[in-house]
Amino acid sequence: MSSSLISRLGRRWLALLCMSAMVVGLPVGCGVLQHKERELVFRIEPGTATWFSGLPGDVQEFDLKPKSFKAGENIHGWWWPAERKNAPAILYLHGVRWNLTGQLFRIRQLRALGFSVLAIDYRGFGKSQGDLPSEASVYEDARIAWQRLEVLQPDPALRLIYGHSLGGAVAVDLAAELGQKAAKDGSLVPARGLVIESTFTSLGDVATAMANTSLPVRWLLSQKFDSIDKIREINMPLLVVHGAADRYVPPRLSEQLFNAALEPKRLLLVPGATHNNSMNLAGSTYRQALEALMKAGPSPVAGHPPTSPAKAG
Repeated sequence: MSSSLISRLGRRWLALLCMSAMVVGLPVGCGVLQHKERELVFRIEPGTATWFSGLPGDVQEFDLKPKSFKAGENIHGWWWPAERKNAPAILYLHGVRWNLTGQLFRIRQLRALGFSVLAIDYRGFGKSQGDLPSEASVYEDARIAWQRLEVLQPDPALRLIYGHSLGGAVAVDLAAELGQKAAKDGSLVPARGLVIESTFTSLGDVATAMANTSLPVRWLLSQKFDSIDKIREINMPLLVVHGAADRYVPPRLSEQLFNAALEPKRLLLVPGATHNNSMNLAGSTYRQALEALMKAGPSPVAGHPPTSPAKAG
């Protein structure tokens, strides 16, 4: 989510939506409310971000069209390999409103830190064709993109999941699914770690904070993005980053997520940073946190003994 989060959530619309949800009983009415809710949550800006000046020449564009997709649907993405051969690779999952053209500045920073980056637009964003996104569809898109990353970087120890804002909730869902499967199979989790930045406990919690309402928003919304109930299941090292001056998603929500997670984990609160510039302002501290994440031992999963965990900071 970007700096206009309050308007994108539509404070007044959200309050009206929640009050309507309590009195609407007809299935048609509920369907209309859910569609409006999804419009308010994702607030897709069509076209190219005004600050986008073109792709670097070594970025490879691609389209994913699995058999499960309807005719005309696709996931469009970028693969930007690092200069160093067999570098660690990150799956980049963005938030709402802006497509990949609005994300290049952060993707560029991750690559400058030595990572190869696989970034996607969810269906309905940018060049990814599809219906209005939903919580279920963006989760599915992340799983499909993860399968591509496994091919591009075969070494599980060199794979990271990264999510910004609402993309953090998508990243937590993916990590929890991978962690639960590893626990069930008695195998190691196929990722080195999870990085979530400027994210939240649940969409209801952030909507409540932004709308300043006493309504039980968390239980009324159909789009839950409920990370707080999944974070303990990731079974991989965790880095939580949040700007201490974020006016749109309260830093306390990231702190709550961090507190609910298991070791190894680290919390990086960036002084003076807002919703979008933690990576830039944190500088070397951010780089060191990522390096520590790559060195952290795996979480104890299904009989695999833990190695020395990273200390929370």
